[in-house]
Amino acid sequence: MALMHEPTTPYRSAQDALRVLESVARHTTGVTGADLARQTGLGPERLTALLRMLRREGYVEQSADGTHTAGEALARLGAAHGHDRALRAQLQNTLDRLRDSVGAAVYISRYVDGEVKVTQYAAGPATPAVHEWVDFRCSAHATAVGKSLLTQLDHNGRRDHLSRHRMARLTSRTITSDRLLLSRLEAQPPTVPVLDLQEYAIGTVCAAVPITAGSSVGCLALSLPVEHAHRLRRAADTLNRSAAPVLLSLAI
Repeated sequence: MALMHEPTTPYRSAQDALRVLESVARHTTGVTGADLARQTGLGPERLTALLRMLRREGYVEQSADGTHTAGEALARLGAAHGHDRALRAQLQNTLDRLRDSVGAAVYISRYVDGEVKVTQYAAGPATPAVHEWVDFRCSAHATAVGKSLLTQLDHNGRRDHLSRHRMARLTSRTITSDRLLLSRLEAQPPTVPVLDLQEYAIGTVCAAVPITAGSSVGCLALSLPVEHAHRLRRAADTLNRSAAPVLLSLAI
């Protein structure tokens, strides 16, 4: 199964952030912003924004004299033991912040062994999670998560998935024609969020953006009650711009 990966803005941000982290990690006693700019080749505005994100995520700490050193989060993810637990905790912290900043429940999903799997999410009383009334593994054709993951597969990979999961009509808006769905997946730009406008469940709208780390296929998604549908596109754009910390955590 080939993957259809095209670099997105969050992916480039994560790659630039990795360069900054590698440079910071080489200087155990601290490194100045000027030295980081020279070593990474990043412009002042770009570097400042990346360092702000890295400090917020706990990957970098700034001392009183202005130098930067590796933070606790980087140490935890780089430890020989407990990486999976540390990664899960780091991602949960990031998801909790994203939930609050976009005002919606947020999810990380991966395509694992040919199946859709929601691996983590952050919700709350004011930002309820989607009620999984039909198994997400069987409803990729109707969900923003599923469609985002399928867009990252090649044509044969998509057809293989649809051949194993019947496209049931979940609402009056659900696409049940594999030809129509495949044409829409083919036309979906990787930098534009995939939307679900009550295709999976009446009363809920969703959006998803790709997060590709190495050879794995993943996405970051959000859901809103339909009465907040007017916020969906703006929230999806915010989610897309905010995906870099998730990609970074997966890449470390």
